Amino acid sequence: MTDDINSYSPASEAMARLIDIMAKLRDKNTGCAWDVAQNFSTIAPYTIEEAYEVADAIQRADMDELKEELGDLLFQVVFHSQMAREAGAFEIADVVEAINAKMIRRHPHVFGDESSRTEDQQVAAWEVIKAQERAAKGQPEDPASALDGVALALPALLRAEKLQKRAARVGFDWTEADDIFDKLAEETGEVREAIETGDPDKIEDELGDLLFVAANLSRRLNVDPEQALRRANAKFERRFRAMEGLAEQDGQDFAALDIDAQESLWQRVKQQERVRQD
Repeated sequence: MTDDINSYSPASEAMARLIDIMAKLRDKNTGCAWDVAQNFSTIAPYTIEEAYEVADAIQRADMDELKEELGDLLFQVVFHSQMAREAGAFEIADVVEAINAKMIRRHPHVFGDESSRTEDQQVAAWEVIKAQERAAKGQPEDPASALDGVALALPALLRAEKLQKRAARVGFDWTEADDIFDKLAEETGEVREAIETGDPDKIEDELGDLLFVAANLSRRLNVDPEQALRRANAKFERRFRAMEGLAEQDGQDFAALDIDAQESLWQRVKQQERVRQD
């Protein structure tokens, strides 16, 4: 156990240095004017951006980049904690101790005397423990709505998935994937009808419904919709850049080609991918 504790020393020293750097950056007399001018609201978008950059590094399996991006994300935690310290609300030690206590409390089968659990058993127990935590805070043990607590600031696709998961917990869910395909067809038809009206609000409304059902299909198939869309984005970018490359090899200006010629390049790129896969 002593060796484990000693192994934390470099991390502790590095963390202490980062906290000190942040305090110096926020010093009203000698710090950085930009850092001093920030508040929770202005920094929040950067925090979200850094989280996405971590996910991007993971997607690309770039460990060097992941190390750097995790550092950037950690800096965001320290930044918010420093501002909270200045406001007399809390500081970084409180943040760390809060998550330490929460993880131990929510995993009694690891840190306590309870027996081991399967993944499904842990999910069920997690909800019971969270209800107990709400009661301890003076909040109702049962929320007013099954949808309470789904953050508004989440990306829309991720929030759709979380809303659907919450609804499913109380039985409001399709039982079969085929039912969702039927709903997709229905929503696609309603998008077409909305387009015929020419009403931008109606088009947006119906297109949103279509995307919401697509997110539900992803959940039913145990596919992360955010990950699926990131993968589709990466595929499109890879193929589009390859089309531009083929056009350049042929001595053509891609932007000057008509849609049929561009489509022909798209099919060439897909064929090349199939050959490489075979």
